Amino acid sequence: MPGFEFFGAEERKEVNDVLETGILMRYGFDGPRKGIWKAKELEEAICETFGCKHAQLVSSGTAALTAAMSALGIGYGDEIILPAFTFVASFEAVLSVGAIPVLVDVDDTLTLNPAAVRNAITSKTKCVMPVHMCGSMADMDALVAICKEHNLILLEDACQSIGATYKGKKLGTIGDAGTFSFDFVKMITCAEGGVVMSNREDVYINTDGYSDHGHDHKGGLDRGADLHPFIGYNFRISELHAAVGLAQIKKLDNFLNLQRNNNKMLRQILAAIPEISFRRVPDEAGDSCSFLSWFLPTEAITKAVVAELKAQGILAGNFYWFVNNWHYISKWDHLKNAITLNHLHPDLKTAVMHHANKDFSASDAVMGRCISTAISLLWTPEQIKVKGEQMVTVINKVLKAQQVTA
Repeated sequence: MPGFEFFGAEERKEVNDVLETGILMRYGFDGPRKGIWKAKELEEAICETFGCKHAQLVSSGTAALTAAMSALGIGYGDEIILPAFTFVASFEAVLSVGAIPVLVDVDDTLTLNPAAVRNAITSKTKCVMPVHMCGSMADMDALVAICKEHNLILLEDACQSIGATYKGKKLGTIGDAGTFSFDFVKMITCAEGGVVMSNREDVYINTDGYSDHGHDHKGGLDRGADLHPFIGYNFRISELHAAVGLAQIKKLDNFLNLQRNNNKMLRQILAAIPEISFRRVPDEAGDSCSFLSWFLPTEAITKAVVAELKAQGILAGNFYWFVNNWHYISKWDHLKNAITLNHLHPDLKTAVMHHANKDFSASDAVMGRCISTAISLLWTPEQIKVKGEQMVTVINKVLKAQQVTA
């Protein structure tokens, strides 16, 4: 997960371009900015790099999801199907537009189980939102087919899988809209930022206005002459953040190559343990490889391995999502109890609590056995060898102890 790992002269150059003009806002001030438009440049680079017609930069991945949902006409009472394994921002964005997050089980891809999606569809379902977690992808053929069959919106949360592809198409460009996060630990970073990508012009026009107080951006040099066809919010990215991203996106191919090589090397080491299996990737050639996700035979063994990794001081970079406060339903008590600072409509609150407190035992059976190892671009082959051997030693120790106990 590079982002902050490769920050240097390129980023400083782009940021200094902005600082020298003193114009930090992405809109207006046409004269003083002296032709420096970093947000526009980055949007153009995103379209070219990822193969989409339109890109609208915003202040975060969460803002991107919220803007995309609003642009797609998703709102109060609509149900959005999303996975029980995701980042909290996914359901936060759903709630921000008054919609209902319908969480369903994941399978061994660590993403939406298509069968669970089918079973969750009701007359209120408006959208299916796959979340491409940990660098890899959902079964997009199955989800596209389901959405076409039921006339549903397909919105991709690709915030964790920048650069990954599915059958030749970049994740985030397959559905009606897709989003990236450019926060500090993503594949490419703006420090904070996000983008809505779409091949639909109406989605672009709506997100363009929605992210800037409803401005239609047709007033020319005078922002005060812009009209406001609808109410929007302030989700603008700054020129400074866009400048960082503009330098980063030029390094993406290098990031992906390094990441895939390091992932492969570590996987080869862990694969020597027969009891380890690996995440199923619907299109292995398209995996961005930001994580190596692997399974142990049982939840008990997995917890014992995590405990031993911690005891040995080598847990860092290995994530046991099953008990992670940010990423899995088991720890989302605030969602299960619909605890918000603003009052929710009673019907919405009831629906949120109902869907967050369903039986997720099928997901538990997957996530309870899964550990994801974050892949650094800065690792040397020797460091990967040492890390892998340390992990193998711990895993074999636990497996042997489990056999003795049994």
